[in-house]
Amino acid sequence: MPQAITDAASSGHDPATPHASTVVAIAQMLAEPGLVVITGAAGSGRTSLLKQIAQAFRGPVYTGGGLSMLRGNSGLALSRAVRAKMPVHDVALCAEAVRSRVRNGLLVIDDLQWCDPVTLAVLPHLAKHCRVVTALRTPHRLPEATVEALQQAATFHPAPPIDTAEAITLVHTLAPGLADSAVAALVRRAGGNLLVLSAMARSAQRQPSRISAPPSHASPAVHAIAEAIADLPRPERTALAALGLLGRPASVGMLGPGAHGLQQAHLVTIDNDVASPISPFTAEVAAGLLDPDARAALHRKLAELVDDLEAARHLAACGDTDAALARAKAAAALDNRARRAEALLFAVSLPGEHTEADRLAAAEAALAVGRPRSALKVLTGCESLPALILAGHAHLHAGDQARAESIVAALPEPASVSGDMAAEIDRIALLTAPTDSAALVHAVRQRHGNRPDNPGLAAALAAAEAAAKLPGWTASLAVAAATAGRSGDALSARWSAWLLVENLINDGNLTDAAVAAAAAARACTSDHAFSWQTRFLAAQLWCEVLAGQALDSVTDKAVALLDHALPSVARGYASAAASLAEADTGSLRNARYRLNQAGPVPESVAQLLRWVAGEAAWLDNQPQQAAGEVAATPSLVSGLGRITGYWAAHDGAVGVLGDDSDDGLPEAARATVAAWNAATSGGRGAFESAAAAWRDLVRREQVRCLLAAGVHAEGPGEAVPSLEEAERLADEAGLTVLAGRARQGLRKHHIRRDRRGRRAGDELTERERQVLAMVADGEPTRRIAGALGITRETVETHIRAGMRKLGAKTRTEAAVRAAAMSERGP
Repeated sequence: MPQAITDAASSGHDPATPHASTVVAIAQMLAEPGLVVITGAAGSGRTSLLKQIAQAFRGPVYTGGGLSMLRGNSGLALSRAVRAKMPVHDVALCAEAVRSRVRNGLLVIDDLQWCDPVTLAVLPHLAKHCRVVTALRTPHRLPEATVEALQQAATFHPAPPIDTAEAITLVHTLAPGLADSAVAALVRRAGGNLLVLSAMARSAQRQPSRISAPPSHASPAVHAIAEAIADLPRPERTALAALGLLGRPASVGMLGPGAHGLQQAHLVTIDNDVASPISPFTAEVAAGLLDPDARAALHRKLAELVDDLEAARHLAACGDTDAALARAKAAAALDNRARRAEALLFAVSLPGEHTEADRLAAAEAALAVGRPRSALKVLTGCESLPALILAGHAHLHAGDQARAESIVAALPEPASVSGDMAAEIDRIALLTAPTDSAALVHAVRQRHGNRPDNPGLAAALAAAEAAAKLPGWTASLAVAAATAGRSGDALSARWSAWLLVENLINDGNLTDAAVAAAAAARACTSDHAFSWQTRFLAAQLWCEVLAGQALDSVTDKAVALLDHALPSVARGYASAAASLAEADTGSLRNARYRLNQAGPVPESVAQLLRWVAGEAAWLDNQPQQAAGEVAATPSLVSGLGRITGYWAAHDGAVGVLGDDSDDGLPEAARATVAAWNAATSGGRGAFESAAAAWRDLVRREQVRCLLAAGVHAEGPGEAVPSLEEAERLADEAGLTVLAGRARQGLRKHHIRRDRRGRRAGDELTERERQVLAMVADGEPTRRIAGALGITRETVETHIRAGMRKLGAKTRTEAAVRAAAMSERGP
């Protein structure tokens, strides 16, 4: 009786497995006797596909294949399959010997590229009588006549690349702790190649820091791909190696005649005359196979075809330092500040001695695009006055105020120097001066006038006015930024814009701060000043999170920003924004983990992170951990920190209250602190008026003031309206945890929001499903209670009820069974 290949489902094969649809398609081709040749690049999953087809076949399966070291042994692949010696002296007789053994079974031959001529000649004869499926790696070295014979007798079916969703799932399975950005990078680099993706995922799980490292020669994936590359003609090998050295797509003209051959071998795609490697990893392997002389020659050839900066890198890679330096300096003549900084920094990083003038130029260019640490690196060992001033700016921009102040203290008096250096000394002195620097400002104006011609010095005077909060400081900083920008002083322009944003945030003027940050980020686009741009974007996200605007969207943007390598200030603001939004929307575990991973940041940003960490602890029903150091300088964040301290003390924390002074705080924070001071003194706090002050400023603080009004109200008549308004506003803004707090308050006044249906008997109620779903997510009882607005005892009651109904012995088992029931549906 003829056998057939079952579909994936009936054979027990998981349809979610890569290539499941291909198995079904080939099954249909082999419903009758025939020959199917599966083609694909090294590592594309051909062998895995053959195994899936064999497992799905209902009948005997005969499996064999070629061996690279024994390709001269005639009939070896057939003998391995049928377990018998073949009459290799006669092709027809050999075919009959195989047919008589296979009959209605399935013959599987892997690695046709290593099979002997007899095996390749027998296969077309078998196509008329047996079901045969084989795999052929591309590229290969089979004779054209052999390939033509196979094409006439067989159906060629390419092994499809693994799609993006399946690739992401595979990486998460092999490297479960990898960040989403790292997973995406691995998927892009593998280009749908199963073997490469699996090897890189396992390597990343062992060494996450080496995700972008060059391929290791010890990797099985590298060995398999290298064997395939060796079968390419020389022009194709050279073109693929060039793509590996370039690390980017390249024009067909640059790659030469081998580009179209790579397209036919399914190793590159060509779009608008630009060739892109399907798997960048494969191109890197091709580059790694070059011997040192060939590699240097290819680097030199590529240097003739690319721009100056890229050419400098290629020339440096092949050891031609002098030529690399010349091309790097030529690249520095560009108008683009980011490219200029990159070129100058690369030039001074080359081996050999570099003049102090070159190092100063590189440091100044690096500061202009927001790379203070790069500037400090190239200034190491420079002791001249201009170098010390630049080092002071670099430390200031990196957030190290103390180091900047120590450098300024060692500078000579401005009166003892002449020319522009006096203005530069005064400039850095003003920028590092404390808030009360009236005497220094007066001395500078005496030396340089009220409106200095030096745009950097004018910007520093505006910064001093902003620090002292003199009338009109906002306009002064905005004018200073615009003037410096028009004069070509990018450093002063962007630093002034940043001071404007930061001071507006500290004053609680979040709307204007977000607008200023967005405008400054757009201004950075033309120069590709990524470091400055990310700083402004992160500050804008922080403003939007506090305002309670589309928290899910803001979280996505902040997390996407954190996927990049960011300067410390930008990383701190983005971490604070993402963590606060996640905490407010109920993802407290993610928020607290992200805060722990924020890394070192300047003190001005560390204040934000400390408050967010305390706030997340309070939202997570751990008030004692909400105690944090409140910033000494009055600002919006210091006010928020004091408010969180009051809430933590209200919830039972001891020793979390500090200074109750409200001097210098923004108006809304001052009103809230005053209300708490009155309430804790036994009086009646004006929380309703404080809530009105937070309206259109910080939505979550408006909600907390209404919660406080409800908590401190004398009876239900006063408490319920405030709590209901808090619940409404929290639900509208997506403040899940605060909405739960409001519902907890309402329950104390016998107002319930959960709808009770008919008794469920042995079926789970909707609330039990909610609770068990959160248990499955790993949430503790306190967190579930806070998110759902119920007590911890009620949470435990729902868990026990779910365990009883599901016959589970533990809460974890109950959560797993409930999740399985939800997947199956009603």
